[in-house]
Amino acid sequence: MICLDEKMLRQLQVIELEMMIEVERICKKCGIQYNIIAGTLLGAVRHKGFIPWDDDADIAMLRPEYEKFRKACETELDQSRFYFQDHRNTKGYRWGYGKLRRKDTLFLREFQEHMPYEQGVFIDIFPMDAIPNSKILRTFKNFECFCVRKILWSKVGKIADRNALKRKWYALLDKIPEDMVYRYYNKMIYKSTRLKSQWVRKLMFPTPNKECGYLRKWYAHSIDMEFENIIFKGMRDYKEYLSFKFGNYMSLPPENERKVHPVSDIKLIDLDINTLKK
Repeated sequence: MICLDEKMLRQLQVIELEMMIEVERICKKCGIQYNIIAGTLLGAVRHKGFIPWDDDADIAMLRPEYEKFRKACETELDQSRFYFQDHRNTKGYRWGYGKLRRKDTLFLREFQEHMPYEQGVFIDIFPMDAIPNSKILRTFKNFECFCVRKILWSKVGKIADRNALKRKWYALLDKIPEDMVYRYYNKMIYKSTRLKSQWVRKLMFPTPNKECGYLRKWYAHSIDMEFENIIFKGMRDYKEYLSFKFGNYMSLPPENERKVHPVSDIKLIDLDINTLKK
């Protein structure tokens, strides 16, 4: 495993910042609504940029906006520098959300070296899908999402899990044809588009809160927010969202909780952050 030193981590963040700027450019041109979320939003509020030890960036869009963005990438994305991946355009892709990646880079997560697609430095682009208003029904939906997500994860889990029995179980799950899993997932998406609800979630990403979801209103309204001296769109109700997600979000976590993702191989490029800001 490669341990990122302070210089490498900053290089990585600047590459991710370049991709965030590209998302902002496309969304502004095409009238697509988005928000920086999670640790990226927390970084904007608490640090005016990246959390110093953070190695990723997260952007979310309600499902209709995500579909517009995915389509816009086919014609508007600067393909000399970037490429967009999701399960509909990348064979062997096992994630239920999109990734924007930087060409001429490499960011191999540990135990994902065998995955059959390009793995450049990336930022996550999350679609937010409707889930039931009823807490009980959201709990059932959470279990359904968990099961499908674990089947998708099985390609990695059969190697990565520390428990030998779980590795065998993942190996069995991995025998389920990928196209069958994604047909089921696409049906989940379709059902969500027909649901009128105050609640949304990333269907194929853990939602570790008691409500099994997030309020739609948080993703539907944006304000300008400063991040690394550049203006991006962030949630209008960011205080409410950050309190819900992190609790006392202005307090720094203990040093032993400031973790980065394990990486087995990495290739970065030098970018001038001042040039990006022009």
